[in-house]
Amino acid sequence: MHAPLFNAPSLSSVATPTLATPTIAAVAAASIVPVVPIPPSPSRIPSNSPWTPERIEQLKSCFSAGMTCSEIGAAIGVSRNAVIGKIHRLGLSGERPAGARARATDCPPRARHPRRSTQRHLLRLAYARAPLGEEVSLDTAIVSLHPCSLIDIADRQCRWPIGDPASTDFLFCGNDAINGFTYCLGHTRMAYRVPQRR
Repeated sequence: MHAPLFNAPSLSSVATPTLATPTIAAVAAASIVPVVPIPPSPSRIPSNSPWTPERIEQLKSCFSAGMTCSEIGAAIGVSRNAVIGKIHRLGLSGERPAGARARATDCPPRARHPRRSTQRHLLRLAYARAPLGEEVSLDTAIVSLHPCSLIDIADRQCRWPIGDPASTDFLFCGNDAINGFTYCLGHTRMAYRVPQRR
């Protein structure tokens, strides 16, 4: 066996200093740095912010007067979205009840336009006009009382093609078209089918 290169002192002969082991609470207390909140001040507003104290007061007075955000923005000189954001940040948005008008003057109510009939509804009406049980197919002859060419056809005339488009005697039906369709009653019933209920 080889001799060790150095003689290590035994653990009993080495003097170890006696240190008090710190507790977890002592370590935690030493590492906590107290955080002091910085109070908001007018000097903390960024220099490029459009919101000066005067503009904020003007915003509050315009808002309490019932002006819209667009009107306030035009009066102050900022965008409508900037006004909306500032009103929200100032907590002013809750002062107006939900659904309340922004303007002090009442606007007249909007005129209601009647709803247009849907094509499905019109198609049901077209089928309701036909005799019960009558089935219309492409072979069914529909009498065209006013056949006309493409040049002669007018609005509200049936545009169902009659004949071969390559021939010289090619015409369109020309009967009165029904509301909402470009065909007469007979050709509408040939072209469209009422959707079945599921």
